[in-house]
Amino acid sequence: MQQLAVTRLAEQVQALVAEGHAPLLLDVREPWEIATASLSLPGAQRLDIPMQQIPGRLAEIDPQRPVLALCHHGMRSLQVALFLERQGYPYTYNITGGIDAWSRQVDPTVPLY
Repeated sequence: MQQLAVTRLAEQVQALVAEGHAPLLLDVREPWEIATASLSLPGAQRLDIPMQQIPGRLAEIDPQRPVLALCHHGMRSLQVALFLERQGYPYTYNITGGIDAWSRQVDPTVPLY
């Protein structure tokens, strides 16, 4: 499992797309959090699955596709990324600092909460 820095996230997604990969942005926050602040990245498909639902919804996540795990500060997504890696998802990445870091370092129009 690798860590992705929010300051380079958009270019890293574009690099994956250029290599022929269609990354999945897996947002593991709760629905109210996603309604408060949301992130989309050009070239990445988005899938919202709250952390506690991940084990029961693994079939929705392609193990051959790069998975970029996202949460508020990067801790839940780190746990999910490690779980996915143990389940046989070799192309799993955690977005360090989460959407909070994105709001502070990249796009201040994304609300803080």
